[in-house]
Amino acid sequence: MRTVRGWFRETTGGLPRTFWYLWTGTLINRLGSFVLVFLAIYLTQARHFSAAQAGLVMGLWGVGGAVGTTVGGTLVDRWGRRPTLLTAHLGAATMMLTLGFARPLWAVAVGALLLGTFAEAARPAFGAMMIDVVPERDRLRAFSLNYWAINLGFACAAVLAGLAAEAGYLLLFVVDAATTLVTALIIFVKVGETRRAPATGAVKGATSGPPRVGALRTIAADRVFLGFVVLNLFGALVFLQHISMLPIAMGDAGLSPATYGSVIALNGVLIVVGQLFVPRLIRGRSRSHVLALASVVMGVGFGLTAFADAAWFFGLTVLIWTLGEMLNSPSNATLIAELSPAELRGRYQGVFSLSWQVAGAVAPLLGGLVREHAGNATLWLGCAAIGVATALAHLLSGPARERRATSLRRPEVPVVPVTVVGPPPQSAEAKVRTAPAEPVTARTPA
Repeated sequence: MRTVRGWFRETTGGLPRTFWYLWTGTLINRLGSFVLVFLAIYLTQARHFSAAQAGLVMGLWGVGGAVGTTVGGTLVDRWGRRPTLLTAHLGAATMMLTLGFARPLWAVAVGALLLGTFAEAARPAFGAMMIDVVPERDRLRAFSLNYWAINLGFACAAVLAGLAAEAGYLLLFVVDAATTLVTALIIFVKVGETRRAPATGAVKGATSGPPRVGALRTIAADRVFLGFVVLNLFGALVFLQHISMLPIAMGDAGLSPATYGSVIALNGVLIVVGQLFVPRLIRGRSRSHVLALASVVMGVGFGLTAFADAAWFFGLTVLIWTLGEMLNSPSNATLIAELSPAELRGRYQGVFSLSWQVAGAVAPLLGGLVREHAGNATLWLGCAAIGVATALAHLLSGPARERRATSLRRPEVPVVPVTVVGPPPQSAEAKVRTAPAEPVTARTPA
């Protein structure tokens, strides 16, 4: 019992109160994240759209998300974390209800586009807030705990959404909007602005750190950061096949949608059970090695799907790539935090989130094309190949990333100690010449 209590205190203790408010908001929001889980089924069964039309709507969600992360990242640095996050949540709740009442295809498409924009605009703000309030030494624990909350919410939402759908699909949108509003209320009441003001005496308009010619130019010139974003994009292209091509593959194997729901729920359950132990497992290890191992494990898990033909086999593949996901997430989050300059933290978070949005739009299209023209086995074995190639790239690029992170931790302009240098010693003759004249004292006559 003492060991369990000590582990719990080591895992959760010492984190700022603001972090726990953000964590609670994440959990509540994810518990009600019904719409995205069942959106494809809703569009095809309730709205009777074709598969192509449903794909178009979900693609527009991804396009809106790309716009949202870009705009949200800029607003985070210019306007502030808190107002950006509140605006994004309020806009997302409004568009959630709008999408639930939309009927024509054009209205549903526009609703999905705007919902994706508002929902994903919250990501850079939330990420920047987390980095602002959690000290660097505790970020691995903090991001792991937040990831645990996301997946606990996801696992519960998948079950609750199925029950809510039986009462009517509109209830999915209402509950999702309600939990988003509750999250906004928590932030409004309990979370203040976390962006640090410029130091006292700083020149107006100046930022901490070296002068910046422009945010986009700075990011475009940061090849180390962009290389990491590209590697995350490839990993996301593989990972997101679980919500696009995996249900199709299981359907071809004669398995029902309910079976897919049960199998994919293993992902959330395993993360909820094991994610809190991951920080201790990877602490002190090379992040590049951890990310490389995660890429290989995920690649193997998705690659084995090529041979799966029964529910237990599909479940095994999910458990394998989930282990890779659990290793990837905390290392990914802490590294992106350290690669982001403080004065551009929101925009760096936005560009990183953009890789997920691009993958969300491209993964189902690319997976469908490969599957249609090259076959199911080629798709999943290709995922395995991408995983191995990404692992090698992590090993090769890791040292440069760590050097970049180290350079951002210390001042970029070294402080040179000032040594007071006195005048050279004078000779005795020089001292006589330069000595001040003695004062003249008036003498009183005798």
